Amino acid sequence: MAEPRDIPEPVAAPKARWSWVWLVPIVAVLIGLSLAVKTYLDQGPTITVSFKTGEGLEAGKTKIRYKDVEVGLVTSVKLGGKEGVIATAELIKGTETGLVEDTRFWVVRPRISGGTVTGLSTLLSGAYIGVDAGKSSKPARHFVGLEKAPAFTTDLPGTQYVLRAETLGSLDVGSPVVLRRIQVGQVASYDLNPDGRGVTLTVFINSPYDSYVTTNTRFWHASGFDIALGASGLKIDTQGLVSILVGGIAFATPPSPQPVSPATANAVFNLAEDRVQAMRQPDRVVDTYRMTFRQSARGLSIGAPVDFRGIVVGEVAAIYADLNPKTFDASMVIEVNIYPERMAARQLRTPKEDPSQRNEAVIQGLIDKGLRAQLRTGNLVTGALYIALDFFPDAPKYKMDFSQSPANMPTVPGKLEGLQETIAAFAKKLDKLPLDEIGANLNRTLQDVNRLVKRLDSEVAPEARDALAEGRKTLIELRATLADASRALSNVERGAAPDAQLVHEIQDALREVGRAARSVHLLTDYLERHPEALIAGKREDGK
Repeated sequence: MAEPRDIPEPVAAPKARWSWVWLVPIVAVLIGLSLAVKTYLDQGPTITVSFKTGEGLEAGKTKIRYKDVEVGLVTSVKLGGKEGVIATAELIKGTETGLVEDTRFWVVRPRISGGTVTGLSTLLSGAYIGVDAGKSSKPARHFVGLEKAPAFTTDLPGTQYVLRAETLGSLDVGSPVVLRRIQVGQVASYDLNPDGRGVTLTVFINSPYDSYVTTNTRFWHASGFDIALGASGLKIDTQGLVSILVGGIAFATPPSPQPVSPATANAVFNLAEDRVQAMRQPDRVVDTYRMTFRQSARGLSIGAPVDFRGIVVGEVAAIYADLNPKTFDASMVIEVNIYPERMAARQLRTPKEDPSQRNEAVIQGLIDKGLRAQLRTGNLVTGALYIALDFFPDAPKYKMDFSQSPANMPTVPGKLEGLQETIAAFAKKLDKLPLDEIGANLNRTLQDVNRLVKRLDSEVAPEARDALAEGRKTLIELRATLADASRALSNVERGAAPDAQLVHEIQDALREVGRAARSVHLLTDYLERHPEALIAGKREDGK
């Protein structure tokens, strides 16, 4: 048996410090860290966009697209108080450069406006948020979304202009802007002016057509039909079919002997009602006058033309009645705007003169020559009136008071009113005639002739009796004519028939009365001096 000391003592082996088992968690941790780092590095910015309503927005489903490429996803939608609805979205990396102050967001939905149809794809895929990258240099993370999709994006080549008009008409966002019936742009936006006296539109002209817009370019409404009836016949002017149906704007640049420069971005233009109004020479000088008429202004409207021998030199600016509280006389006061540059006599005013001054000597000279304002009928069917400026040499003298603002320009009655005044004046003259005395004298003359006829009836020849009978018949007709004249005078005084035909009838009747009276007077005078003429006839020598 061996000695215990012969058995070797066990030696403890050192514990291993490394095991391949630990490799798995280490690798997992590294992968997790790398994924976390990658996720952090690939994470894009988080933004918030406020909308008035949350229609079409859904957390986790509503996508954000830029140029039809998905760049983000809405992560939450919540109420934002006064801001409406706030949508929080996460964007992909690389979109930071486009998140600036003027970046625009809007919800894309199906929409028909201005002859264009947008957002039809959302009928199947659902609404999404569209993005238009801005050009500002100031970054931003909170935005206010648009309620309507913009008509154009900021990266679209072209130029934006501002138009001012009295009414919007049938225009809408997206309405076409045409040049020679070719669509070259569209209406971007519109808004009511702060004072409520017009609208302001923003239009965008695509490149390269924006180079045709100059400082002298004219814009006008191109909606519907433009019908004109002139010496050459009926003329109908239309634009494209879309403009006829949904409205549009047309523009053109009139020829000019002087070179014109291209219009700058956001240049302001006036939007005229039609092409004729747009192509008129702009009036740089405006003189305002007041005209007083003592006749009805029915048929006269604001904007009615002021015509000078066929040339429109102004328009009606205001119409109101003036009642005299002392005499209770009513008159119509009309204020007109006169454009002196439309007249050949440009010495009335030059553009270099002070607009507050007026060449009073020239105006007064025209008034002294007989220049007067008159209401005339412009359309027999509608009864529309206009103001005509013409010369009336027989008009009474008038001295204009230029210290008044506006100065009062003399007027003359219209043609119908002038005829009525003429008839009234004639009636007054006719009323002064002693018609009753003339009638009494004719009755006495007729009685004398009757007595003369009875006395000589048995003593004269049959031929003389026939002559006396003719004279008596003439006197009877004369008395009847006088009675007709009296009745006609009564009609004139009552105003039953104040027309030219009545005047002619009265004049004819008076002429007949005059001729008959002269004939009877000559006959009676001759018979008193030569009573033998009833028997022997008139002597050949006339004595």
